[in-house]
Amino acid sequence: MSRPDEITRFVVAEFAPDIRPEELDPDFDLLENGVVDSLGLLRLIAWLGERYDLPVDDLDLAPQDFRSVHAIDGFVASALVKGPMP
Repeated sequence: MSRPDEITRFVVAEFAPDIRPEELDPDFDLLENGVVDSLGLLRLIAWLGERYDLPVDDLDLAPQDFRSVHAIDGFVASALVKGPMP
């Protein structure tokens, strides 16, 4: 399963159980449309840290990095370049 597919499945399971993963457009704005709220964003960031071994406490986090599945995937890809947690 690709990373965007994993992210989509997590988002749907946690925040939009009424839809199927294949129905979520990877560019759909999750924040603006209320799919992910501030507490949900914290859960998403924690999951990304655990799932992809990211040093989220050491990374610069910006809301635009979590607006869509594509944005989240880009954030993860960028963070992975910086290396795993110590």
